[in-house]
Amino acid sequence: MKKISILLFVLAISLAACKNEKKESKTEATPEAATAVKYVVKPQGTSVKWTAYKTTEKLPVGGEFKILKFENKTGATPEEALNNLSFSIPVSSVFTNDATNTRDAKIRASFFGAMLDTEFLKGTIKYNNGSYSAAITMNGVTSDLPLDVKITEERRVVMTGVMNLKDWNALGALESLNKVCFDLHKGSDGVSKTWEDVAIEVKTFLREN
Repeated sequence: MKKISILLFVLAISLAACKNEKKESKTEATPEAATAVKYVVKPQGTSVKWTAYKTTEKLPVGGEFKILKFENKTGATPEEALNNLSFSIPVSSVFTNDATNTRDAKIRASFFGAMLDTEFLKGTIKYNNGSYSAAITMNGVTSDLPLDVKITEERRVVMTGVMNLKDWNALGALESLNKVCFDLHKGSDGVSKTWEDVAIEVKTFLREN
């Protein structure tokens, strides 16, 4: 009987020791998990602006897209959060703050309307060996747009690049736009011209998740 009692006592001590070990392991893992920081792009703090050019003097015409949709993606670093981040832009959200209230309709109908798949512009941001680019699908064509990316200590991100419309087979759409804006795109030399390069600027903010 004594042997059984001693055996039960030893078993109880062993079980208690195992429980304490598990508790200690759990306590040690908690601070490590708490220090893990993840970054996510904040759609509410994102703007997409573009600058096109007209006349032989290359006068700028600025505009933006009022709506930009991101997938929900996080990363352990800003670069990881941006890499493979997919987005879509409704063409209908184009806005140029034109006083005549006619330019936006012309861009939607005569430029984007002359393309294939006119509802959305879609793309994916890529980060590879210290360089950024965006694989953008427009007019049924996917082409890479090299990006210059700056990330501040406050986690603010500025991405800039220059689209050449011929890379998306969009020169026909550009010609269509120039026809409806023929007189408006004339310079002092009387020549009507719409340039095929468009400057892009995207500003966003990476919040900690």
